[in-house]
Amino acid sequence: MKATAFGYARPRDVSEAVTLLAEGGEGAKPAAGTQSLGPMLNLRLVQPTLLVDLRHIDELGAATETPDAVTFGACVTHASIEDGRVPDPTRGFMREIASNIAYRAVRNRGTIGGSLAHADPAADWPSALVLLSAVAIVAGPGGRREIPVERFVTGLFETTLKAGEILVAVRVPRLSARARCGYWKFCRKMGEFPQAIGGALDDPERGAARAVMGAVRGAPYVVADARALLHKPDDAACGAVADAAGIGDDVYARQLHAVALKRAVNRLTQ
Repeated sequence: MKATAFGYARPRDVSEAVTLLAEGGEGAKPAAGTQSLGPMLNLRLVQPTLLVDLRHIDELGAATETPDAVTFGACVTHASIEDGRVPDPTRGFMREIASNIAYRAVRNRGTIGGSLAHADPAADWPSALVLLSAVAIVAGPGGRREIPVERFVTGLFETTLKAGEILVAVRVPRLSARARCGYWKFCRKMGEFPQAIGGALDDPERGAARAVMGAVRGAPYVVADARALLHKPDDAACGAVADAAGIGDDVYARQLHAVALKRAVNRLTQ
């Protein structure tokens, strides 16, 4: 099966992209790496009348630094992060996440913004960016607004993006020198979407102790104050997070998520 016929536009800047999407209404879709959108087009799960290609907008492909954070344009690829072609405010954690996403061919084209906006619960960036207290920067007909990633992703393939809006950047705070991160995911085989994700962050200088459970039934589940869990990540504590995350009555899935979280916390000490 192949995609239905659609129009194509290549805007020069964010303002033009927003205008095209607003004029196109529900039939207009933004496109960047198309690693998720491409298969959906071919399967006719989505049938847009217009694709707005964001890849050639300079702002969306850039990464900028401040003393407190790095802002990644939405079209920065996984490979750019993996290869260190853009700054890493997490001192290696984001490079680790990027290097374990799917396969190199996917990482060469797939983008951090596309992954976040697609909001697949089993994708790595939604969970990792929630863990890092990242902020999504959105542009639309009403101007720009900023949304913490833990509120940007609202459910299964659902975000707070409104009609005509696009995700233009993600701002990630710099971790302090003493910060430690742990991440663990279970995949049936290398390169596949994970069945369970666990993440942990301990940054005492910034007063941050967080944990996240991903690949759940909706948005990643975040433990905003995880100090007790990081101190004692036993089976009961990790199982309680799985219950709070809404894993449900599937005993195997509950155990898998609990173990992923426990292993992520244990990696803080490695």
